[in-house]
Amino acid sequence: MQTLFRNPLAEPYLLGVSGGAGLLALLGMAAGLAWPWVSVLAFAGSLLALALAAALGGRLLARDHTPLLLAGVMLAAGFGALIALVLSVAPTERLPGMLFFLMGDLAWTSNPFMLWAALLLAVGAALSLSRRLDVLQLSPLKAASLGVAVAPTRWMLFTLAGACTALVVAQAGSIGFVGLMVPHALRKTGFSGHRVLLPACALAGGSLLVLADALARTVIAPRELPVGVLTALLGVPMMLWLLRKP
Repeated sequence: MQTLFRNPLAEPYLLGVSGGAGLLALLGMAAGLAWPWVSVLAFAGSLLALALAAALGGRLLARDHTPLLLAGVMLAAGFGALIALVLSVAPTERLPGMLFFLMGDLAWTSNPFMLWAALLLAVGAALSLSRRLDVLQLSPLKAASLGVAVAPTRWMLFTLAGACTALVVAQAGSIGFVGLMVPHALRKTGFSGHRVLLPACALAGGSLLVLADALARTVIAPRELPVGVLTALLGVPMMLWLLRKP
């Protein structure tokens, strides 16, 4: 996603994926549906957000990524307003679970098949698209002159990043800062080529998430914090420190 927008501070949630997932998941929780159905609704909401972003801003993706970015930001704002509306009218006894989902929590994970699917999809993309990703960091004109089909490659990046994010959000809720902080930190330490950078991001991001989950389960035990809260608490100061580094 950072390569697609040519911005090291971009992340998949910019497209409104987490907002779409959160909205439909909260509607399912408010209706009293079992978790498997809530997960299905969250996945459907993510795909809906991707489809809307593509319909609103994707037609100009071959020339400029700005309309797609603006469409995602507007969708995220709209979904956020609808989520606030659902929370304001939801039954009181269901609010804790709804808030935990919005803040991200690995306790929701019940179907590892979807997470393995996201991992395999990401690894396959890393191996097949790594060279084109390196070239796309240049301007679109330079990438096209070097033989890269810019528009199809951008669409593949958009679809793959969105699909992987949808699978993860449907299982664990919205866990922020991992996809933003880890690639930025690895680039600062010298990782540049995507053939190495993408697998390194997967390993470092997974390790960070395991650490955050362990802290979330033990800091105020026997109570548990949402893991998304810990990733934000770790991510904000680290990002500020990284941004200050030359």
